[in-house]
Amino acid sequence: MSSRNTAATPAMTGARRRLKLLLFVMVIFMSWAAYTYFTQFGQMSDRASQLREADKKLTDAAAKGELLKQEIIRLNDPEYIGQIARKEQGMGYPGEKPIHIEKTDP
Repeated sequence: MSSRNTAATPAMTGARRRLKLLLFVMVIFMSWAAYTYFTQFGQMSDRASQLREADKKLTDAAAKGELLKQEIIRLNDPEYIGQIARKEQGMGYPGEKPIHIEKTDP
């Protein structure tokens, strides 16, 4: 009889068992690696959206800071202070009579 038809030798059986064990370990490792990859990908996308929001807030704060700096410069001008006093406080120059217009709803 030929060796192909006979039962596998103990060395062949051990090699197959080791290959199956190696395959099982590789499948477990690749599953863990895929899980870790997708988890980290989700965390990265969350962090990227948080970064975009923070950048937007920073840009808005910088723009607001520039507006406030311009307002400070304008408040140092006596003419601008006079305009604010006339509009908001109803003040005027001595001898000047303010005109009040009442708004009516149509």
